[in-house]
This record gives sequence, C-alpha cells and structure tokens, in this order.
Amino acid sequence: MKGLASTLAAIWRLSVPYFRSEDRWPGLILLGAVVAIELSLVAAQVILNLWYNRFYNTLQDHNWDAFVGAIIYFCVLAAVYTILAVYQLYLNQWLQIRWRRWMTQTYLREWLSDANHYRMQLLGDAADNPDQRIADDLQMFVQYALTIGPGALNAVGTLFSFVFILWTLSAQAPLTMFGVSYDIPGYLVWAALIYAVIGTFFTHLIGWRLIPLNFQQQRFEADFRFNLVRSRENAEQIAALGGEAAEREHHLNRFSSVVANWLALMQRQKQLTFFTQSYSQASVIFPYIVVSPAYFSGAMQLGGLMQTASAFNSVQSALSYFITAYRQIAEWQAVIARLVGFQEALAAGRAVAATAPMVEVAPHGGGTGVAVESLDVRLPTGEPVVSAERIAFPAGDSVLVTGPSGAGKSTLFRAIAGIWPFGSGRVNLPPGAKVMLVPQRPYFPLTTLAAAVNYPAPAGTFDDAKVAEALVAIGLPELVARLGEQQHWNRMLSQGEQQRLAIARALLHAPDYLFLDEATAALDEAAEAALYRLLQQRLRNTTIVSIGHRSTLNAFHRRRVEVVPDVDFAQAREVPLASAAE
Repeated sequence: MKGLASTLAAIWRLSVPYFRSEDRWPGLILLGAVVAIELSLVAAQVILNLWYNRFYNTLQDHNWDAFVGAIIYFCVLAAVYTILAVYQLYLNQWLQIRWRRWMTQTYLREWLSDANHYRMQLLGDAADNPDQRIADDLQMFVQYALTIGPGALNAVGTLFSFVFILWTLSAQAPLTMFGVSYDIPGYLVWAALIYAVIGTFFTHLIGWRLIPLNFQQQRFEADFRFNLVRSRENAEQIAALGGEAAEREHHLNRFSSVVANWLALMQRQKQLTFFTQSYSQASVIFPYIVVSPAYFSGAMQLGGLMQTASAFNSVQSALSYFITAYRQIAEWQAVIARLVGFQEALAAGRAVAATAPMVEVAPHGGGTGVAVESLDVRLPTGEPVVSAERIAFPAGDSVLVTGPSGAGKSTLFRAIAGIWPFGSGRVNLPPGAKVMLVPQRPYFPLTTLAAAVNYPAPAGTFDDAKVAEALVAIGLPELVARLGEQQHWNRMLSQGEQQRLAIARALLHAPDYLFLDEATAALDEAAEAALYRLLQQRLRNTTIVSIGHRSTLNAFHRRRVEVVPDVDFAQAREVPLASAAE
C-alpha cells in the first residue's frame, strides 16, 4: 500500500500540471468527454446484460415475434455502442497528443534552459538518456494514463452497476448444493470477490518483478541506441583509428545487456501469462458451475442463467482489472519512475545554480567590464580546480590566458560565462552585456548552412548577404553557394573549417565579450593571425579573451593572465605579456 500511495502521488505530480496549464480547458473538455463516453459504454453493457435474459427466454419459449424484436433491439444497441467506441478512441487520441505536446514543450524548456542540461551532465547525469525520457517516456506515460485510467474507471463503473444486478439474481436463484438450498445474501457477489482476490494475489506474486525489469529494459535499449548514434557521429575518427572491431565489440556488449534483460522479461511474462490465461479461461466456466444447480432444479430459466453468467463475468472482470492490465501497469510504473527521476535531475540541476556556495554571475551597476572577485572554481565533487582573487577584463580590452594543459583554463572560462556554478565567488558583468563563449569544437545544428551560422539566433536574423560576406571574410568563399543546403556540418566540414565558421558567427553576433577557448587551434599560424586581425577590425568595441598556447598570439592581445598549478588550487593571475615568449 505504501508503494501504491507513492505511485499515485507520482502520477498526480506528473499529470496535474497539464490540467492547470494554459491548455487546461481543451484538455478538461476532452477528458470529460472520454469519461462520459466510458460511463456510457458501461451503461450499454448493463442494457446488454438485461437483453440477455429477454433474448434467451425467447429461444427457450420458441417465441418468434419476441425473437425478432430482440434482434432489432440488439442491432440498435450495437450501433450506438459502436459509435460510442469509435469516438471514445478518437477523443482519447486527441487528448493524448495535446497532453504529450504540452509535456514535451515543458520538459524541453526545463531541460534546455540556462545551461541546466549541461549541469545535469556534470552532476553525473542521474537521469540517463534524457532524449529517451522526452521522446519515448512522455509518450508512453500519456498513452498508459489514458488507457489504464479509463479502463480502471470502466471497471469501477461496471462493478457498481453489476453488483446490484448480481445481488438481485442471487436472491432469485439461491445457492444449491446436493439438492439443499442455502440462503446466503449476495453469494454470487461474494464468489466473484473471492475469485478475484485470489487471482490478484497470485498475479502480483508472480509479476511484481516486471516493474524493475521493464525499467532496466528501457534503460539498456536507450544506452544501446545512444552508443550507435555516437559511432555514427564519430565515424571519421573511428575509421582513421581502424576502430571498427572495438566499436562492434562495445555495441555487442551493450546489446548483450538488452538480450539478457529481455530473456528475464520473457521468463517472467511466461509465468504471468500462464497464470492469467488459465485464470481467464476458468472465469468463463466458473459462473455456470456456481449457478447451474439452480437452473437444473428449475428455479431459473435459460435467460436468467445467461444473464447471471454475464453479470458474474462483468463483476469478476471489474474486480480482476488489476490482473488483466498487470503488464501494462508494470510498464507504466517503470515509465513513471524514469520520469520522476528525470524531474529530480532537472530540479537538482536548477538547485546547484541557485544554492550557496556557488559561482555567482550577476550584473553590476558600476564599471564597464567583467570583474572577477574571490573566485574559487571546483568540480561537482568539491575538488578544487582554479582560483582567481581579482581579475578584470575592461571593455574593449584583449587578454591572453595561458597555462599548462589541464590547469583549469577552460573551466575558468565556463565559470565566467555562467554555465559552471560549482565553487564560490562572484563574476560581475555590465547590465545587458552580450557574452559569447566559442569552444575548440564548435556546434552546428542539423539545418541549412545559413541557419547554422545564425545559431543561436533564429534563422534569418542575419540576411544571406551578411552571412555570405562573413564567409568570404573568414576565407570560406566556396561555401557561399551552399548557404541554403542542409547538412550535418560538424561531420561535413574539417575542424579548421568549423572553427572559421565559428568566427563568422562571432562576427555576425558582435558580442560585448568574446571568450575564445582555443577556438583557432586547428588552424595554421598564418590563418590564425588573419582571423585575429579580422576580429580586431570588425569588433573594435568587443573585449576578446583567448585561451592559447602559441606565443604568436601575444601580438593580438594587450594583457596576459597565467593559470599556474598549485598544491590546492591552480592560481590565475596577471603577468607581463612579454614573458609569454619565455
């Protein structure tokens, strides 16, 4: 019961936000229609149960006219039932897509907001494969909610509707055993209840392991698919290293986890299906066994027997809903657990950027540059990385950041850019300042070349003429003719070409503060020098801060900050620019 309560609470937390959202009224109207149709279908089943008595009595009485009337009545009832069933499915699917659309938009907004997706990875990515949770788990959650929920409502409605009928029929045909009648009020209801309780107990006893197995299956499938995508994304590097055999072995190892868990699922589902199918088959004949003594004693007509069997089956099916839907419930519970875990990871990512101690990046009223105060940058585990007591980057300045590899230079940049909150201290920014961080490996979305250069601004922010001029300026005039072409640009272009495009993007966006994290390391010195001269000409008011290892970069910067490894923290401090060549 404790597990049931926590699951219901999780369902409530996941479901209620939609029905309180801006799309709540269409959602509530559709939900109300689905519920109303579901209850109408229960009413149709009750009417059909009453029809059984009338129809089979006409057969026993050989009453042709009554038989024809019963057939016509059934045709009308069947037509109404069919219309209700069609629109129940149609409106259910309509609600599914609206609900899923809202949840997808909400989860994408929370995931891809203020570098939260990045912080979640830094925290260990407790919510593995967020792509699967948004694409698959949300779809499955909504689908199961609108399948299991109405099914449970149907079961409850059926139970209350048919319990009264079955109780009344119990009085008309008392329990008869070995020629002796026993007056047990509602004995048919009690028989159905006992039968369902026994079935439910054994179903859960056999099938509870399906919940963790389904959870693991979804995880293993997502891991396998994610690593296949990584091989595709890094095809060039794999081919250059001749790593096909190693990749194949890694994929087969991951797929072996998929197979092993699938075999465990098969075994458990085989056991569960063996019981549930036996239970379902026995439930067909069980009511006849219970009621047949009354029928053969003459206390009940054929119509009463058939109506009783139908009512018994309806009550038994309602009480046994947990049994028939157990596999779906197990899969749904696994999906719920994954979405709850994803929500917790989203909340953890937000919390780490808003809970002290942290690196605070905030606008300040005075000053015309970026100022770093008592900054201590750490790993998510708390281990020290780099510290900077007081460093300033005035507007229009140019600063070169140097130091050995692994000293923490890139992490310092991330902290200043506001995407690395781990540590303490403060980074002051001028109000409204535009900051752009260009990494060594730039990112380009799968879109047209023009839109990829516009990114992260919407496509068309900069017209094609400006984009073409920027491409010519950075030394890629051959790409002008491909502005409207849609490609995987990170895979199609060399590392040097990608870095040139990233500089073109910086030229178009013209940020107030441009942080270049070895953003030209793939280019030769002459090409690098040409791009720095271009940045100085085009972005005269932009503060340029570069991480680099080449002494030739000294000519393009006025100041130098060196990151020096120490026992605890690496220290970032300003040193004379001339010493860079030493």
